[in-house]
Amino acid sequence: MPISHQADPVKRARLRWRGRRGLLENDLIVTRFLDRHEETLSDEEVEAFSMLMELPDNDLLNLLLTRSEPEGESDLPHVHALLAKMRAV
Repeated sequence: MPISHQADPVKRARLRWRGRRGLLENDLIVTRFLDRHEETLSDEEVEAFSMLMELPDNDLLNLLLTRSEPEGESDLPHVHALLAKMRAV
């Protein structure tokens, strides 16, 4: 059985490292979000976060600023829910 995100400090450190972005705007939003919510993220939210971090910086910024909505593989309910949480920060 895999260890959950919350139970594994190494996984939590990787999540924060993964949140570092090339665009300052993304970096500020993602860092602020993790500062507020990292300790309470569910495994499903961590999966959604990982999917978002796979996107190119400009696509991620457009999602965070509500210029676009998730498409394709990332057009999932838990991704939309996490984006709403990230946008509220």
